[in-house]
Amino acid sequence: MRIILLIFLFVGLSSCKNKKEEVTNSIEKNEDFAEGVGFPIYNYEGLKPLLHKEDDKTYIVNFWATWCKPCIAELPDFEKVYLEQKENNVELILVSLDMPNMWKKRLVPFVEEHKLKGRVIILDDTKMNDWMPQVNENWGGGIPATLIYNKDKRLFFEEGLSYNRLTEVLNEFIKTR
Repeated sequence: MRIILLIFLFVGLSSCKNKKEEVTNSIEKNEDFAEGVGFPIYNYEGLKPLLHKEDDKTYIVNFWATWCKPCIAELPDFEKVYLEQKENNVELILVSLDMPNMWKKRLVPFVEEHKLKGRVIILDDTKMNDWMPQVNENWGGGIPATLIYNKDKRLFFEEGLSYNRLTEVLNEFIKTR
């Protein structure tokens, strides 16, 4: 009987440890997943490392929302450029600024319907007056807004970008590598 009790105790403690490690890893990354959403949810501190990577990639970080018509209008161009430039070490991160009550009703169906290939994440941080100037000191809060950067260069656009303009800007980043 003692052996069975010890086995149950050992198994129980082991599974608690694994759960604790999962929670700790999630907290360290400052990301969370809402049930039924399927995209990581970050506060700004969790998003910040994605805006300052120093590897060999060029990042296109697009701030958008499903309720923003200019954002929706430019997404096909971003997706097209991303698919064309992916082999050039380009990564597309689509940062949704949708409100929590829209995640399941609008964001998830939109991403599925449009089969977005960029990495979709959610920024859930209401302290925009604190974090927007950290993204770019001149950002007035309008979207769409796009940060394009690599370890050598950063540009920020508080405007919609067409396929041609995005390609032109991105080519400058790729040439400098």
